[in-house]
Amino acid sequence: MKPPARKPLSQAQRSAIHLEVRDHYQSEDPDYLEWREGRRKFTPDNRSDWWEGWHDAVHAAASRGVAIRRARVVSEPLSDYVRWEYDYAATNVAAGEQVRWLPRRRAKDLAIPAVDFWVFDSELVLFHHFSGDGVLVEREYVTDAELATWCTDAFDVIWDRATPHEGYKPV
Repeated sequence: MKPPARKPLSQAQRSAIHLEVRDHYQSEDPDYLEWREGRRKFTPDNRSDWWEGWHDAVHAAASRGVAIRRARVVSEPLSDYVRWEYDYAATNVAAGEQVRWLPRRRAKDLAIPAVDFWVFDSELVLFHHFSGDGVLVEREYVTDAELATWCTDAFDVIWDRATPHEGYKPV
């Protein structure tokens, strides 16, 4: 499935921020299932093993000067799914994303949005609504300046407190 953020990312001029707050997403992802069985889809040094369309989109946007930031609020110890995301995040970083991690225990005094979202150029918000077992049930695009500002402000507080991917050590 084509990532729903690809088109807005291709149109972004300044920024794209992404907040993820779940400890588990759809467990039927083939890459995740292979990882759980001990098979890594990628070797970090061999891009041909893992570079996909999403990485092209991120690289193109970053090359245009778009700042792409992803923050994950996570429970520790990490769930298997988030541990896989941690391992795979090296591909996002290589493509041009900045990735940070914030353990929930360090977020206890923050007002954190209850859903995952993207904000593009502080204007367009893409919310991802999931079922309890991590299946994506709805994507909601919203163009509301006030809501985009609220999401961006919440993201920035999380971002400032979170640890860059290179320095985060999973528990």
